[in-house]
Amino acid sequence: MYFTDRGIEELESRRGDEEVTLAWLAERLQSFVDLNPEFEVAVERFATWLARADDEDE
Repeated sequence: MYFTDRGIEELESRRGDEEVTLAWLAERLQSFVDLNPEFEVAVERFATWLARADDEDE
């Protein structure tokens, strides 16, 4: 496990059984960027990657 995996593992252990919409996730990401503008580029890249994930299969 990498050091950066801790947050992912915490997310899974705390909220792994929940179901959320992509709209909810988008709102949470926007709130995060509003509070932490220095992460805007990384969050935007992640959001773009999620939005286009199915394109890789075609």
